[in-house]
Amino acid sequence: MPPTSRPLRKLGFLTIGLFDEADPRRGHESTLEIIELGERLGFDSAWLRHRHLQYGISSPVAVMAAASQRTSRIELGTAVIPLGWENPLRLAEDLATVDILSGGRINPGVSVGPPMHFDQLKEALYPDTADVEDFGYERVRRLLDFVRGKPATDFSGVEGFEVFSDRVQPHSPGLGRRLWYGGGSTGSAKWAGEHGMNFLTSSVVKAEGPDESRVFAEIQLSHVRAFRAHHPDGDAARVSQGLVVIPTDSASPEQRAKYGEFARKRTPRTASPQGPARLMFAPDIVGTSDEIAELLHAHAAFREIDEVAFALPFTFEHEDYVQILTDMATKLGPALGWKPTA
Repeated sequence: MPPTSRPLRKLGFLTIGLFDEADPRRGHESTLEIIELGERLGFDSAWLRHRHLQYGISSPVAVMAAASQRTSRIELGTAVIPLGWENPLRLAEDLATVDILSGGRINPGVSVGPPMHFDQLKEALYPDTADVEDFGYERVRRLLDFVRGKPATDFSGVEGFEVFSDRVQPHSPGLGRRLWYGGGSTGSAKWAGEHGMNFLTSSVVKAEGPDESRVFAEIQLSHVRAFRAHHPDGDAARVSQGLVVIPTDSASPEQRAKYGEFARKRTPRTASPQGPARLMFAPDIVGTSDEIAELLHAHAAFREIDEVAFALPFTFEHEDYVQILTDMATKLGPALGWKPTA
């Protein structure tokens, strides 16, 4: 291992939890089985991607609650809950409840911005307040305050036979330090650091500034450093990297061909910034665990983090995920210096 690389301390994975509209239970059951497998393999965390009005997980908090009752050790996260769809007070209640039920194992990740296709759905989501809703950082700050125990009202006490609290109940004391912000820009990295959050960085970043020659890894590294420079914990502040990584050690020839074709179709978008937001996409990494480890050790951002939540491709079958996760835990993780949790 190159001396500039940190040994991998926490190995996690991210799943989108797809399902067939005609049989949604089967897809959700598959997701829960994958999380159970992750725990058996020693993974430190399992993360749920969030999709509204699509055939993926629309309620990751509910799925985390179910997973918490079928596992005992693995941490459960969201990457990410788009807060534009949420009331921060109600979400704080749900998150605290699931954290209590899980024994303090959840890692909620959130992001800001208006919901996708907002013009088409605002009448359904915010029929009376669409024009005045705040979809910026203030929404995250409110969630942080509620989760961390700041008062939500100036009323508390006994009224008749009922007892009222001025803060969200239940209160889960450790949850406030396990909130993550999913960001892909320097501004979001700084804001997350200043507010004592953890930082989720994925396979998408914004290409900021006029220098078109900057590569994805260098941009991502600048965000990691900006986050830590503004965080009270400095270099010890938690960052998790979420690249798409597909080890092929035990894959069948058919699986290897499928994985290679998946990556090839997505490669053109990695050549230059995409769209008005100038998004940069990281190439998917497909190969043996030794090949992947070599590439990651050369990745500028990976060398400065010690937690990952590798993203599972969203079009594969259940048996493909079993193979990929097994190779991650038994081959790739150890090649990166990781040791499974007993």
